[in-house]
Amino acid sequence: MKIVSRCAALAAALMLAVGSSPLTGQSSDSVGGRALHRLPANALSVPFKVGERLEYEVRFGSLKVGNGSMEVREIAEIRGRPAWHTVFTISGGIPLYRVNDLYESWFDVTTLNSLRYHQDVDEGSYERTRRYEIFPERGMFRENDRPEEPTVSNPLDDGSFLYFVRTVPLEVGQSYEYARYFKAAGNPVRIRVVRKETITVPGGTFKTVVLQPTFQTKGIFSKNGKAEVWITDDDRRLMVQMKSKLSFGSLNLYLRGSSGTR
Repeated sequence: MKIVSRCAALAAALMLAVGSSPLTGQSSDSVGGRALHRLPANALSVPFKVGERLEYEVRFGSLKVGNGSMEVREIAEIRGRPAWHTVFTISGGIPLYRVNDLYESWFDVTTLNSLRYHQDVDEGSYERTRRYEIFPERGMFRENDRPEEPTVSNPLDDGSFLYFVRTVPLEVGQSYEYARYFKAAGNPVRIRVVRKETITVPGGTFKTVVLQPTFQTKGIFSKNGKAEVWITDDDRRLMVQMKSKLSFGSLNLYLRGSSGTR
């Protein structure tokens, strides 16, 4: 049973992400782009910054099956544009089945438009590497070495979508609809704000806003899905919990620690 794999898909589907203080981080390689140490004056004001790291427990019901993390690693220059570089990892598994997945996103600091998206998936005997180059200025994207395909206006990838959601005012009872997922077939993405709730996770007790995301694709965030995401009801908008009700049980993420938050 691909327990941790499903949890990786859950987080990636929504992951589906500052002030003028000095930025930290190592210089990127040629894939990630040159690391920058200052944001441009026209950078969009956002509730995250370089150095933010969130760490999660992954559980299937009451059974701990792995760990995950979300990190804002640096500001990188992608084709001449300053971009947030965010990284999501998940590892763990059950006997005879292990997972070690990595998802990276680079998105423009002025528009949050996706510029680059990487997936490195290692799940049991299955391995997959996908490299996306996204060109918002001319409405195209390319997967690995395949021919270019049309994308949408102001595209977002799986990772940058969660950081984008953190910038949106969220009102209980309201639904928000976006046609920004970079693969047009996944649109529209709907975010329903269902309630406010105070919860306790390994990382502490938090006042939260609860969201129900829906993508026009199969999987955990499909139209018939029952996934919910808890984010802090404050200026930081941190994801502290994620739950999905699947045919074989409940698959959940719980925040167990954070550092570098605003």
